[in-house]
Parts: sequence; structure tokens; C-alpha cells
Amino acid sequence: MKDLLHDKVVLVTGATQGLGAGIARAAAREGATLVLSGRHTERGEQVAAELAAAGAEASFVRADITDVTQAVSAVEETVRRHGRIDSLVNSAGLTSRGTLLDTTEELFDEHVAVNLKAPFFLMQAAVADMVRRGAPGTIANIISIDSHGGQSFLAPYVAAKAGLAGLTRNAAHAHRWDRIRINGLNIGWSATDGEDLTQRQSHDADPDWQQRAGKALPMGKLGQVDEIADFVAFLLSERSGVVTGSVIDWDQNVIGGLGD
Repeated sequence: MKDLLHDKVVLVTGATQGLGAGIARAAAREGATLVLSGRHTERGEQVAAELAAAGAEASFVRADITDVTQAVSAVEETVRRHGRIDSLVNSAGLTSRGTLLDTTEELFDEHVAVNLKAPFFLMQAAVADMVRRGAPGTIANIISIDSHGGQSFLAPYVAAKAGLAGLTRNAAHAHRWDRIRINGLNIGWSATDGEDLTQRQSHDADPDWQQRAGKALPMGKLGQVDEIADFVAFLLSERSGVVTGSVIDWDQNVIGGLGD
């Protein structure tokens, strides 16, 4: 791939680390103008500076997407800086644990705020700009393979991500005649910064847990950030053709498959 996103203005949420930062790097390599969004100003500015040093046009806007006003302001600031938004990636996510029996109302609301409500209103703001200009656009939502059901300790996460999967299809259907393509990726177990922190904090994982976990998987490794990021860049680009409303399982286990 080369210059798939030339002259495209792309906003990536959760871009201060992990998968979001990886997606920003992939989009930059494909020629995009980047606006990075996240809560951590220092890290966000570091990623933006790294991309700028490599020749990309990139900037950072701080936004805590648990606050809808701040979430929407990231889109508004993108339009203010560049005159438009061509693509949005909802990459920010919350993965804290909770079962059906021990999840508090507060924890449930946190998951809905980050994993469903913020993407809804970010999409609303981005699509509104595209429709206003009568221009096509693309959106990629980072969902989760757990949206199919998940593990017992992921109850609020699954509830919110399953909602995001449905929202992706609904919005894609609603705006297909506007030539706005909206797709999602159900990411499986992957080697992200966030997953590493979660494994250490919630599951007492050893420093080498990724290597051991990968050996037990069919492809011999966890999902890799750069591979996911390249696919997201492809989905944002015209090379992914007419595809819209697809929620793609990015995983090495097949939903519905049984046994070995």
C-alpha cells in the first residue's frame, strides 16, 4: 500500500498509545493528515511530533471522551484546523473487568460512556460535516470479538461493544446513499499496551505472558498492532471499494467453530 489516504483528513481517538497510535502511524504512512485525540497531552503530542518528524502533517487535540462535549469538540477542532473531516477512527476503549453479578452502576456507565456513547456522538459530528459538504467519507470502529459474547468477567464491556457493533451497521445503512462507508473490526486477543496493562493488573500476568499466550494460539502469536493498523488504513481508503456495514472478526478463532 502507498498513499491510500493521500489528501485525507483523519481523526483517530485513543491515539496517544497502543492501537490508536499504531493506526495513526499507518494512516500517516499512507499520506493522511492526522489529528490525534486522547486524554494524555504529553503522550499525544509526542506521537504527533514523531509523525511530523517523519514528514506527516499531524497534530494533537486533548479530549476526554467520557464527556460528550469534549468528544464532539475533537471533530469540531479537526474541521476548524483543516476545513473538513474525511475519516474517523473510534479507537479509544475501556476494558476494565466486571461480571453480571459484581458490576456496579458506575462501572457500567463508564463502559457505555467510552465504548458506545462517545463513538455515537463522534460519528454524529463527523457524519454531519460530511453530509453538510455533500462529500463521501469513511469511519472505522474498533469493536471487539467479545461483542459476540465474551468472558464472564467482561459483562459491561461486552454490553457496550455489542451495542457499538449494532450501531455500526445501523449508521452504515442510514448513510449509504450519502456515500459514507462505516465499518467495524471485532479485534481478538492482541498485543496492545492496554492489554498488557490489563493482564498485569487484573490477572497477575508475568512479563513474558505475551510469548506464552501466543504459543497457545493457532497462528502462534497474539494479534499485532501494525497488522490491525494497516487493515484499518485500508478500510478508510477507496481501495476497500463499496464495503460498508461490515463488522469483521479480526481473530484466529472462528465464532461457532467447536473443538480442534
